Amino acid sequence: MKLKEISAIIKTSFEEAMDKEIKELITDSRKVLHPQDALFIALKGKNRDGHLFIKDAYDKGIRSFLVQEPIDQLLYPDAQFLKVNNTQTALQQIAIAQRNHFHYPVIGITGSNGKTIVKEWLFQILSSAYNIIRSPKSFNSQIGVPLSVWKMSAQENLAIFEAGISQPGEMTQLEKIIRPDIGIFTHIGDAHSEGFLSNTQKIREKLMLFNHAKALIYCKDEPELNEQVVAYRHQIKNTEEDDLNLFTWSYKTAATLRILKQVIEQHTCKIQALYQEETIEITIPFSDAASIENAIHCWCTALLLGLPQAVIQQQMAMLSPVAMRLEVVQGIHNCLLINDTYNSDLSSLHIALDFLAQQKQHSRKTLILSDMLQISKPDAELYEEVAASAAQKNIQRIIGIGPNISKHKNIFRAHKNIRSIFFKSTEAFLKKIHLLTFQQEAILLKGARTFKFENIEKLLEQKLHNTVLEINLSAITNNINVYRSLLPPQVKMMAMVKAFSYGSGSVDIANLLQFMGLDYLAVAYVDEGVTLRRAGITLPIMVMSPNPDAFGRMISWKLEPEIFNLNALSHFENITKALGVSDYPIHLKLDTGMHRLGFVEDEIAALKQRLIESPYVKVVSIFSHLAGAEDSQLDDYTHDQIRLFKSMSSDLLRILKEKPLLHILNSGGIVRHGEMAHFDMVRLGIGMYGIDSSAQIQNQLQAVGTLKTRLAQLKSLPQGATVGYSRRGVLTRNSLIATVNIGYADGYFRDFGNGNAYMLVRNQKAPLIGSVCMDMCMLDVTDVEGVQEGDEVIVFGKDLTVNQLADWSHTIPYEIMTSISQRVNRVYVND
Repeated sequence: MKLKEISAIIKTSFEEAMDKEIKELITDSRKVLHPQDALFIALKGKNRDGHLFIKDAYDKGIRSFLVQEPIDQLLYPDAQFLKVNNTQTALQQIAIAQRNHFHYPVIGITGSNGKTIVKEWLFQILSSAYNIIRSPKSFNSQIGVPLSVWKMSAQENLAIFEAGISQPGEMTQLEKIIRPDIGIFTHIGDAHSEGFLSNTQKIREKLMLFNHAKALIYCKDEPELNEQVVAYRHQIKNTEEDDLNLFTWSYKTAATLRILKQVIEQHTCKIQALYQEETIEITIPFSDAASIENAIHCWCTALLLGLPQAVIQQQMAMLSPVAMRLEVVQGIHNCLLINDTYNSDLSSLHIALDFLAQQKQHSRKTLILSDMLQISKPDAELYEEVAASAAQKNIQRIIGIGPNISKHKNIFRAHKNIRSIFFKSTEAFLKKIHLLTFQQEAILLKGARTFKFENIEKLLEQKLHNTVLEINLSAITNNINVYRSLLPPQVKMMAMVKAFSYGSGSVDIANLLQFMGLDYLAVAYVDEGVTLRRAGITLPIMVMSPNPDAFGRMISWKLEPEIFNLNALSHFENITKALGVSDYPIHLKLDTGMHRLGFVEDEIAALKQRLIESPYVKVVSIFSHLAGAEDSQLDDYTHDQIRLFKSMSSDLLRILKEKPLLHILNSGGIVRHGEMAHFDMVRLGIGMYGIDSSAQIQNQLQAVGTLKTRLAQLKSLPQGATVGYSRRGVLTRNSLIATVNIGYADGYFRDFGNGNAYMLVRNQKAPLIGSVCMDMCMLDVTDVEGVQEGDEVIVFGKDLTVNQLADWSHTIPYEIMTSISQRVNRVYVND
């Protein structure tokens, strides 16, 4: 769109000089691809204000801005600003106008579960017949939907968008943006129910997406959904033209597609159904109930669109798993391997490249990319955009795999800062892989499913252990934003990454925190800080338990010490004097009642005198530690600590030239005492990792870690047999016993043995039998239907929480999380 056209849409003034083409809408200044063609939209949310990042966007070359706050335009020469009352509303208005430009069919998908899977499978099934534009990843929110619809162009002839809501009133706006011709209502469940009074209200709100649709696909077997759909259809029908055609499917009753039979064999399912008085069938390479339901929704859609049944059968048999998230694992030769295979469209490539650029622990970055299939752009234009994006993200090497990308190698080689190598097939690459060097670099695997990049992953991934701790980076992002929403915008946040980031892995977590714009990191020891510095972390880092012998090393690596007594201050001053350093940042720890470390009240006078006389240090923060912030029974003591902290810090402020940051609140304190003590900064620890020590906001936090292992062996044993050391596990019935690859050397406590805990196998409880061994333990899986060797086992995660394991072992979640051995491979995923 022309900028002046956008200006007219959002009803703000414009000048002739604004007659420029806008090709990109940017809401994140870190993700700028073509700044000269971009409009930066300064969204103002409860956690982040986009106006704070206008300078960053300007410095990256953007000259067109959409704002809702007054801006000093003299600071941004040659930039153009469109001013509106609400930038989110303006973004949605732009998307509505973009949607109105196109008249090809649009499919809108909503529901509680399965939206993204159905969207991606429809793309796989229908791409042989249509050029498709679809939502990237799970862009289904009030911001994600307009950004998705903005991508519509004349090169497509079908669009598929998903819509998600979290509270009443949201779907009305999304309907105006998507305005689907065909609707799909997937499984309705408990997900995202917090903002609704009842399931009925949630269904009614979601049905508003189909106010102008011509057809709606759904399962009649969900009684509440069927009842509400029938009522909704009657409600919106004013004329024959308004009629909503219901394309239903059912196992139980008459429907447009009546499911007759299901045959599950190993990992496939054959589904037979009656459609238009004919028996038809498909076979899908999945056997779980959710996948079968999602596949039937796709089957109905393909039938409604008139795709020949033979084509449907062929495409359904080839359905591949949908990679819902990026996965990060340790690669060979100290590499980082980012696996984002199974699809290779432009939107997901840009997202993956952003994530690759975020990895600061390796300056060298490699993209392994297959032919980008089923994209409507001409190949030359497509690969020019890919090459430009890779260059903009400072990718040093591209390995192209496939005949099409190889044909356009000259496009990539025109970018002199990128080394490019090409192979006609995955097989050709694998034959020559021994001639290529992969060492100390971040590698992004991005390939269409047909290229079988999983074979490349097998060679590049460092295989350490069948037991892995999966860390969900998106959950950490969510949890930080939950705590940010409890604070005034000006309050800074320090994140605790000590103890290997509470067992989650220090460098990878610190990378995310730096990308999210946190203000400070905190570690316990100097070596932890040095590790982060070596990995490219530039945020200020406070060392909480510095060894005086390491003060010189701290200064060399620009780490900031916690100073908690006069001896430490003297020692640090001597080091700074010897190194010729002045005004070095330090953090003063006050003891207000924890009685662990810190200056007590009687020492403040002497401390003041030393600070007045010292040219070597500069106090950048003063802090204390609450003894029981999460415990309501200790509130009086907590309030006394806060009062004492105010008194002691005020006394120190009188002699300091510059005001330092004051902070006393931990995760529990942010929730329970924020109004009286947030001061200048807070320290976020266990809450960032999904544990609410205050027990007040746990439902808003997401589980960050999932500890997984595998069934190594199954063994049928008779009643009376014993299992494990000292014959402690005695079988009271004929049993099926599974050995799993985790033991106390991995951090799984011996307390859990002998029936004191269980794990989840196929979502069913499997109690421990016998003692936990060093490297393995045994489960009773007699009652687990369909269990097989190699099955995944959940040790803890969303449905079996760290809190539960802590209760079983009479400890706290901190100990469970920090006990996971570093021999357990950490795998990072990003939704």
